[in-house]
Amino acid sequence: MKKNMITGSKLWSIAMITSLLAACSSPATTSTTANAATSTTGTTKTVSVSEQTSVKYADLVSLDADDTNISWSEADSTAIKLNGTTATVTGSGAKAANGSVTISEAGTYVLSGELTDGQIVVNVADKGTVHLVLNGATIHDNDSAAIYIQKAGKAVITLEKGTKNTVSDGKTYVYADATTDEPDAAIFSKADLTFNGAGQLTVTGNYNEGITSKDDLKIISGSISVKAADDGIKGKDMVAIQAGTITIEAEGDGIKSTNDTDTTKGFVAIAGGTFDIQSGNDGIQAETALVADGGTYNIVTGGGSANAPAKVEEGPFGGGGGGWGGGTPPTDMGTPPDGEPPADMPEMPNNGGTNAGANTNGAAASSSANATATTDSNADADTATTATESTSAKALKAGTDLTVNGGTYTIDSMDDSLHSNNNVTVNDGTFNIESGDDGIHADQALTINGGTITIAKSYEGLEGAIITLNDGDVDVTASDDGVNAAGGETETAANTTASTGSATTATDATTTSNISVTETTGTTSTTDQASQGTTANQQGRGPGGMGGAAASNNEFHINGGFLTVNAGGDGLDSNGSINMTGGTVIVNGPTDNGNGALDYDGTFEISGGYLVAAGSSGMAQGTSDASTQNTIVMTFPATQKAGTLVHVQDSEGNNILTFAPAKDYQTVVVSSPDLKKDGSYVIYSGGTSTGKAVDGLYTDGTYSGGTQVVAFQSTSNVTWVNESGVTTANTGMGGPGGGGGQGGFGGGRNRSQSGTTSDSTGTTDSAK
Repeated sequence: MKKNMITGSKLWSIAMITSLLAACSSPATTSTTANAATSTTGTTKTVSVSEQTSVKYADLVSLDADDTNISWSEADSTAIKLNGTTATVTGSGAKAANGSVTISEAGTYVLSGELTDGQIVVNVADKGTVHLVLNGATIHDNDSAAIYIQKAGKAVITLEKGTKNTVSDGKTYVYADATTDEPDAAIFSKADLTFNGAGQLTVTGNYNEGITSKDDLKIISGSISVKAADDGIKGKDMVAIQAGTITIEAEGDGIKSTNDTDTTKGFVAIAGGTFDIQSGNDGIQAETALVADGGTYNIVTGGGSANAPAKVEEGPFGGGGGGWGGGTPPTDMGTPPDGEPPADMPEMPNNGGTNAGANTNGAAASSSANATATTDSNADADTATTATESTSAKALKAGTDLTVNGGTYTIDSMDDSLHSNNNVTVNDGTFNIESGDDGIHADQALTINGGTITIAKSYEGLEGAIITLNDGDVDVTASDDGVNAAGGETETAANTTASTGSATTATDATTTSNISVTETTGTTSTTDQASQGTTANQQGRGPGGMGGAAASNNEFHINGGFLTVNAGGDGLDSNGSINMTGGTVIVNGPTDNGNGALDYDGTFEISGGYLVAAGSSGMAQGTSDASTQNTIVMTFPATQKAGTLVHVQDSEGNNILTFAPAKDYQTVVVSSPDLKKDGSYVIYSGGTSTGKAVDGLYTDGTYSGGTQVVAFQSTSNVTWVNESGVTTANTGMGGPGGGGGQGGFGGGRNRSQSGTTSDSTGTTDSAK
């Protein structure tokens, strides 16, 4: 969780004020819509996402006969024989002069031999199609593009089967005047450009780019290797790749489209192929949509994840201006000497910069002028630091929607591995990801409908304003949050004073995606806000910000699939709510008490599926009381070592849970369709199982040898237990409410208790 914090005496003052506000009138913001749609009261930006449809290559790209034509004959073509600094033309439509060849008529031209310092120029006034066949050709120009399509209706370059062809330029170009900056690539076209054939082409762009088209760029087939001083392959209106073997080594972007003025253009669409891309910046970048139906990809960006700038968590106290959350503020705070908190107050890290502030509306204040964080313009929306744009080194990046329908992806990216400024939809595919930032990031909706996704390394695994898991096998390892529903157009600042008035609404319907954004500026009544806070902000949870930490519109929906999370920060984190109707979720959460295996600001309603989440106890949350499926939250008297089995069985000996957490833990949350509201259960620690574990979860075999921790009868659909039996949710200091601003002090015991941890987790409904 990327969070900011307040230090020193200002922190104490704000904490005292906000804790009193929370105790008196904690405002509630409650999600009122179902899967992938949100609506809240207050000053609100609402995101409504319709059912995602699969956009494919064929929906965006159409081919004509010229695109696929690879045939030619000597009788119907003009032969161009290259020889050092000269060329011989046999046939019509082309002339050789001064070491260059100019083609002035539509037709087929077959090039062979070597041109050591010269240029192939296409300048066809009637806009016809020029078909260039590279039949064992080597072309180099010292001070300009080696192949320059100045004017034509279309240019098609065929790589003759069984041939090797080379095109390169020099490091310095000579232009006609100071206002001229084209061409700037070894192969440069102002017209539509298509590559086909079964031969090989090696392109070296020493000056700037390798291959550039100012219109459409299509690759139908062939083996193409590009090394470029900047971008490897660039098309303005589109880059469409049907098949082929593409190898790119680029200092800039690997493959990119650039049209930012027409929403129907500027896309990259890939049907298949084999890709090996090493880029200094983005691997594949589309100005608008990026669609990949299949293919095999090996992408390394920015030197890989090991080259990512170090991420520094700014403190465990996020959540839009919140303070003491999840319960009644402690009564023994005392009077801090010189404005400092008592000695037993949870320690606040000192970032060493100017203190950030918070306002009474719960919105995070601007960061100080001394903030040094530098992030990409698409950085996480819940980071409140002043940012400047830095190098973008994402693997797959879309300006609007990123859709993956299949393929095999091996990615080592300095920046996000999959990124969209709008929506990401994964329908299928196999992913092996190591990311220096987010594994998969969507500014708006992230939807996973299938595939096998392994994020072996990331800062945050999955991030989006609204995240939906419908199917697929997802395994996330993150140094911070495993899954983070945050940011987008969904941040909410809840008013803390009662008022009335009219609301103004503006709607922006984005035609290039399935998402519409409605911004409403209105007011919030604080009538009975204390009771609302009980049922919305504090339901089934101990930590969480209060006051300004009212839930945002962010949502995480789990409808199916298999999700495994190993997180150094929060396991599942939503700045709004979590809803689970199916699937299996395994969370190995944090070992520190500043984060939680589950962390949400609204509600976590579960009606189906299987959930187990293990982690530290300080910020522990269970599911919400409004859930229709039952949950047990167990807090052990001391931290349990990684691999120590926790076993839950009913009074008849039926297995509910046998789980070996991957890390040290003190709290375990389990929700299963087999749990009953009035059931009798026994929890064991240690022991062994003869079954086979998948991600630590045993689904068969026999459990034995454990030590009974507690036997109890569940009393509600969310039952909190410790070694003494059924207990209540924690009424001590709550924790932060996710990213997006200042949060509350996190997860301590009830400050009226001594050092015991026997009832140190969760929340209570009694705090008003």
